[in-house]
Amino acid sequence: MNDTFIKAYQDQVEAAKKAFSGHAIPGMEVPPAVREIAEKGLATCRENYAKLKDTAEQVNAALEDTYTTASKGVAQYNAKLLEALQSNVNSSFDYFNSLLAAKTVTEAVELSTGHARKQFEVLTGQAKDLSALAQKVAADSSEPLKSSVEKTIRPAA
Repeated sequence: MNDTFIKAYQDQVEAAKKAFSGHAIPGMEVPPAVREIAEKGLATCRENYAKLKDTAEQVNAALEDTYTTASKGVAQYNAKLLEALQSNVNSSFDYFNSLLAAKTVTEAVELSTGHARKQFEVLTGQAKDLSALAQKVAADSSEPLKSSVEKTIRPAA
């Protein structure tokens, strides 16, 4: 900034001070009823702000709990899924080793039939386990939000 700008700014500030100090608005008394209404309004505003702040903090805490629970549940689900995948891959390798060792077509067909039946049962069990785990994760993840909403609604009702 240059000196002329600073000087002009300072002159404007001084002129404003002189204008308002010389022609000040005479002191005006606020009626007690108006003051009381203003004070009550301010008190109500502060109370409402405090309630809103508390509610926002509760919702934030519930969301944090939900995300933490959900991430743990997803990790459990992924571990279970990888475990099932590893089991299925190992079973397939074992099946192919047995198939390569088969000496007759009849033995190969029996191995294939037995493996298909066993894999169907294993896959059905894995699907049930994964479904149950997914439902548990969903229920556990929604619990913090559900309890927070219940706590918020009960006092309001």
